[in-house]
Amino acid sequence: MAAPSSSALARLKKAANLTPVKRVVTLANGDLFEFYATPLTMAERERAQKMPGGDDPNGFALNLLVTKAVDDAGQRLFQAGEIAELKNEVMDADLQALMLAIITNPEEGKELDMKSRKV
Repeated sequence: MAAPSSSALARLKKAANLTPVKRVVTLANGDLFEFYATPLTMAERERAQKMPGGDDPNGFALNLLVTKAVDDAGQRLFQAGEIAELKNEVMDADLQALMLAIITNPEEGKELDMKSRKV
């Protein structure tokens, strides 16, 4: 006898572990840039695709970076109004590395406690 679908959903939600995870990117000048982000959900992916520029892979990834990157207190690091500045005044290699860190799943065991879990 199969279990009800609600228990399957509960198992998937329990396995999701959507708590913020520390991401560390080495910038071109050797500095480390640390931030936190929750694992990507389908709803977040869909919202980023609908935002301006979301139909382009770089625009999509930049939208995710702006909406998901937070500090250790859960405060957003970037605002949507800063996208043009990020594109024009940040080295492409650094921006690409930050965007990749948002899109990829972090390795297990890198999760650290944050001052605030609200994202």
